[in-house]
Amino acid sequence: MSGASYRISGAGRFSQAKTARFSFDGQSYAGIEGDTLASALLANGVHLVGRSFKYHRPRGILSAGAEEPNALVEIRRDAARKTPNVRATVQELYDGLDAQSQNRWPSLPFDLGAVSDIASPLLSAGFYYKTFMWPKAAWKRLYEPKIRAAAGLGVSPDQPDPDHYSSRYAHCDVLVLGGGAAGIAAALAAAETGVRVILADEQAEFGGSLRFESGAKIDGQDGFAWAQAAVAKLAAMDNVRVLSRTTAFGYYAQNFVGLVERVSEHLRTPGHDLARERLWQVRAKRVVLASGAIERHMVFADNDRPGIMLAGAARTYLNHYGVAVGRNVGVYTANDSAYAAAIDLKKAGVNVAAIVDLRENPTGPVIDEARALGIEINFGRAVIRAGGKLRVSSMTVQPKNGGGERTIAVDAILMSAGWTPSVHLFSQSRGKVAFNDETKRFVPGTYAQDCVSVGACNGTDGLSATVDEAYAAGAKAAKDAGAKAAKSSKPKVDASESWSRGMLGAAPGAGPDTTVKAFVDFQNDVTAKDIRQAVHEGMRSIEHVKRFTTNGMATDQGKTSNMHGLAIAAETLGKPIPEVGLTTFRAPYTPVTFGAIVSHARGPLFDPTRRTAIHPWAEAQGAVFEDVGQWKRAWYFPKAGEDMHAAVDRECVAVRKTAGLFDASTLGKIEVVGPDAAKFMELLYTNPWEKLEPGRCRYGIMLREDGFIYDDGVVGRLAPDRFHVTTTTGGAPRVMNHMEDYLQTEFPHLNVWLTSITEQWAVIAVQGPKSRDIIAPLVEGIDMSDEALPHMSVREGKICGVPTRLFRMSFTGERGFEVNVPADYGQAVWEALWAEGQKHGAAAYGTEAMHVLRAEKGYIIVGQDTDGTVTPNDAGLDWAVGKKKTDFVGIRGLTRPDLVAKGRKQLVGLKTRDPKVVLEEGAQIVEDPKQAIPMKMIGHVSSSYWSENCGRSIALALVAGGRDRMGETLYVPMPNGVIEVEVTGMVFFDETGGRLNG
Repeated sequence: MSGASYRISGAGRFSQAKTARFSFDGQSYAGIEGDTLASALLANGVHLVGRSFKYHRPRGILSAGAEEPNALVEIRRDAARKTPNVRATVQELYDGLDAQSQNRWPSLPFDLGAVSDIASPLLSAGFYYKTFMWPKAAWKRLYEPKIRAAAGLGVSPDQPDPDHYSSRYAHCDVLVLGGGAAGIAAALAAAETGVRVILADEQAEFGGSLRFESGAKIDGQDGFAWAQAAVAKLAAMDNVRVLSRTTAFGYYAQNFVGLVERVSEHLRTPGHDLARERLWQVRAKRVVLASGAIERHMVFADNDRPGIMLAGAARTYLNHYGVAVGRNVGVYTANDSAYAAAIDLKKAGVNVAAIVDLRENPTGPVIDEARALGIEINFGRAVIRAGGKLRVSSMTVQPKNGGGERTIAVDAILMSAGWTPSVHLFSQSRGKVAFNDETKRFVPGTYAQDCVSVGACNGTDGLSATVDEAYAAGAKAAKDAGAKAAKSSKPKVDASESWSRGMLGAAPGAGPDTTVKAFVDFQNDVTAKDIRQAVHEGMRSIEHVKRFTTNGMATDQGKTSNMHGLAIAAETLGKPIPEVGLTTFRAPYTPVTFGAIVSHARGPLFDPTRRTAIHPWAEAQGAVFEDVGQWKRAWYFPKAGEDMHAAVDRECVAVRKTAGLFDASTLGKIEVVGPDAAKFMELLYTNPWEKLEPGRCRYGIMLREDGFIYDDGVVGRLAPDRFHVTTTTGGAPRVMNHMEDYLQTEFPHLNVWLTSITEQWAVIAVQGPKSRDIIAPLVEGIDMSDEALPHMSVREGKICGVPTRLFRMSFTGERGFEVNVPADYGQAVWEALWAEGQKHGAAAYGTEAMHVLRAEKGYIIVGQDTDGTVTPNDAGLDWAVGKKKTDFVGIRGLTRPDLVAKGRKQLVGLKTRDPKVVLEEGAQIVEDPKQAIPMKMIGHVSSSYWSENCGRSIALALVAGGRDRMGETLYVPMPNGVIEVEVTGMVFFDETGGRLNG
């Protein structure tokens, strides 16, 4: 260590000859390959890296891992690649890295926002709940704009992300999360049985705490060297996948775990074919949690000065990166682990000014070694404040029970209040933690899923006990996953370090009788006095305290602050810690980018475009397309000189006079198969199904639990145990989910399988008086007579030599058929039908003509003529509800008083007094157009069209008490005047229905 460099020759695990240039706030520095941005900055003597969120206080590097609350920076590759809130402790250094500090103006050393620190008495916890209340008008014009401008950390990118992301699904027998000694031991035990194992760790190098523990030896090797050899052995095994730089961010139901792998964030020039990040979605039979423990800081006055950091972090920077965090270091601790940091620094040539230990006369090997090295040790004393501003310069020491003060000059303070088991993933799995009163920490208690916690995250102390526990857990996980016992060799711990318990809460000098700024949550500027204030103002639940103070709500999710905040709240309430409770740990464990979650689903792939097998033919015919859900559907087929209205009129007339062909492939199609298929259909639909004969069809209505229409469609029974269900185009995914949800959760006793077959079958609707004449010459093995194939029937046979499910059904009111053929043959069969159709003057028609034709017959479209509050009775579909049925989804909802009350909106027809006037869909309906504004709206227009077949406009509408208003005149106020309408029935064409049979 010489000159301005804090790099120690011969220390660390990386070659100091491999340099990497980088910049921070425009200043150029040199680091080495293997550094993180944090270690490289510390090597250059840079501790000031940011400003706090609320008070804009100077902040330095606190930790060496994902728990970092202070060192959040923006990483810039180019104008489009700017990533805010990157933890400098995690960002690996590469040559040319450009980093910028955040949350400051005009510069990091001189930040005008620091005036809020001076005004801090006015900005205490919860101030935002009590201020900005008056004057009321100022909220919108003054308060909200200013608050929104000040909110957040960093600046969001303003250009599209040019990088690409990938995602993978994986299945394994044993998933091990955490690559320290515990995780590696568990993975070895499981892998040696031959089961599929995935081992994941968030760091670039496996080893966990072995990265800094200089006293650990396993199987005769240095602990870190053993870890690298063991991971190399695992990586060479065919049944093992090793994932470094991979964070498990969420543990979900049924052992489903989300992981994000940083694929190229550490590379100077990633290849264009290389993803930036990869999302892993892993389903495991058994999960081993080896997530370690997180060191806690000491809570004392001004404990946030740059240069004050966790002792374990300082030890990591020294032993792993070869960097000293200072030249004259002070240590403040309440447990033994900080002594090891002091000893390593002293041996590396760094002066340790003093160790301040809150405990009274502790004993142990590390204390003896520190004393033998000549380090001053002060037992029973506390650091009551730190000096300095942009960098710590001193620590003031006092006996913990009061007395004379002494100020010791330092340029860094290492602190350790103990270690908190990392139970985040365990809690996300819905496991219940238990409080160990002896060790004063929460550890895994009741498990909810097939997982096990090992090592430090399980509260296990000591390396030997950790390895033994983890190895046994890995072997058991493999056995539970179906593995047979295998001969294996458990790692042998030759030497290790042991640490004592530590403390929780505020240290002396930051107690309830003080008003000092002793920080609990660094990122959100939450102090010990803020926690106490929350309790004094009536917050009794720790969840309320959390929200009142924002403790634990920053990007670090309270990894270092939660236990201190909990202890201070418990002390103030005068209750034991378990009675106060623990805040909920939610996913993600660390921030996850939108890019990783979205992956390829952006731009053209954000909402994938789906095209039917017949799309190319329609495109070649000049069809105009519209988007329906994800589908491209032919809207209309204009001929030369036709606009949309002329084309639709022609198509509608052709269907009524001769025939029309329509691509109905987008309709949702689901097969319900199994011995209990009919029972399942009885429960999911309002109609009866048990007595429906194979070969017949029925129109079905599906309700939600509240009794409102959810979807509809024609269902054909192909066999006693097989139904072909059709749904609306847009409703197919949700109907499938609805069915599957009920099958798995409410009716798991039914022996039924559900299969989406929407894309397996192309559907060609042939409608009109000549439809049978068009189809019959091409059909094989099906009797097409009315007697053999009546309306609402289905038969299986062949058409054009390929299999078909031929439905006799109509959505136009004409004789109609829907020809289902395998999608691969869809266009070929369409072209054959089209050729036959030309002999009879048939036309191709699109979705607009389909809408007009069905409206002429009063057929509804769910989602257009219903709005989520329409019952079967409202829609005039009472006939589709089985009167003798005792149970189906929504049956109780239908009996709710509001759903049977008079005056409900009902679906009716409307005719304008002027038949040439076409109403606007969505237009509101009133009884008296001369009433005062705001008028009382009694309904709205749901469907409205010009009908060439009727020679006038037609409309459907939801009107309050609609069926009791037949013949009444109502009004539709529009910007250009009021339109008179007459309430009518819903059928405008062929009211008797005779055309269904030609």
